[in-house]
Amino acid sequence: MNNTSRGFLHLTYKLYHHLNILNGEEKSTCLNVFLSIMKYAWKKNGYKAQLRHETIAKDTGLCRATIKTAISKLIRLNIISDIRGRSGKTYIVNDVFLKAENTYDSQTLAISKPQIAKYSTPDSQILATLEEQYTLDNKVSKIVKGLAGNREKIIEELSKLPVNELKEDKTNVYLCKLALEHKEQYENKTYVSSDKILSALKSVQKNTNPRYKQKKEYNIRNGIKPWENK
Repeated sequence: MNNTSRGFLHLTYKLYHHLNILNGEEKSTCLNVFLSIMKYAWKKNGYKAQLRHETIAKDTGLCRATIKTAISKLIRLNIISDIRGRSGKTYIVNDVFLKAENTYDSQTLAISKPQIAKYSTPDSQILATLEEQYTLDNKVSKIVKGLAGNREKIIEELSKLPVNELKEDKTNVYLCKLALEHKEQYENKTYVSSDKILSALKSVQKNTNPRYKQKKEYNIRNGIKPWENK
């Protein structure tokens, strides 16, 4: 297992706002489980950590059923992914939600007193900047951020975007999936024009009018055609 004496984590508010579609209790639980995973998912391991539910339970104080549900939600929201192995699962953190992390001095680690290096690893800061810029400029992310907390409105607005934009987004996969389902559901519906509806209502109203029925019967008996024009 990795050294767990980490001084702090490089999380971003991008992750915090991304969880706004969940209710308060679900959001808190997911953050708790995510922090446990990040305790073992270090940059030098590609933000991967092989964990059992028992380990996360010890860290969080949550039961296994709650942990399993939280992990499922984190996966659906594309915050983490998982790979099943013989002795548990390996969880991989989506570093789009992390700030570029500085390297550690190997000699410092050897004496279990981690210190942050003065310089970032080559290209790590550039990569993070590009990923962050992509997320901010993405129409999907702008909608999710702008309507944070209103899940129904988010899905409604996302469903107005082209299908290819929803399928290509890699940050809000679960919301895009719901938007695609919403789009398909409403595009396949056949709508009746308001003129036809009003015409049908007017016809019903006319045919149930006693005086109109009396006049129509009179015209039929006397062979007056068409009945409606007399």
